[in-house]
Amino acid sequence: MTLALAPRRTVLADFVPGALVRDLTLVVAGAALTGLAAQVALPIPGSPVPLTGQTFAALLVGATLGWQRGATSMLLYLIAGVAGVPWFQGGTSGAPVSLGYVVGFVFAGALVGALAKHGGDRTPLRTVGTMVLGNLVIYSVGVPWLMAATGMGLGKALSVGVLPFLLGDALKIALAAGLLPTAWALLKRR
Repeated sequence: MTLALAPRRTVLADFVPGALVRDLTLVVAGAALTGLAAQVALPIPGSPVPLTGQTFAALLVGATLGWQRGATSMLLYLIAGVAGVPWFQGGTSGAPVSLGYVVGFVFAGALVGALAKHGGDRTPLRTVGTMVLGNLVIYSVGVPWLMAATGMGLGKALSVGVLPFLLGDALKIALAAGLLPTAWALLKRR
């Protein structure tokens, strides 16, 4: 006797490959994490740019998602924020003078993701190097944008758009240097 199986019933979502759904979910989650981290903001006296958690989140997203998903996630964060999603620092959206740093997240997410793919997040020392390079990319886009948006000269833009953030960035890098290699070590144990 042959047992006949009922035909499998499907819905439209059944035809979407699993990898695509996973990737889309990760991209959206990375953008949302960055938006959430942006709400952790400390104003810097004399600077139009606050110290936020979004830089840490952007670099972490790049490292954990890889260059394509990381950059796409940051591009989604940028486009949605400019379009009106209130997830830039302080629940804002649009085009603040600090938008260049957010544009830099896209490039930093790609760079950090590419470096992570090649082991740039496996040891504390490599993670520090990876995160420093990611921060440099963010500054290299953010500072010229700040200059253009405010009319500041290079010296002034560096003094209000980089120098006040170096200590905070060093702390974020140290946190990442502990977090990412630990995650890899835990994954290897499984």
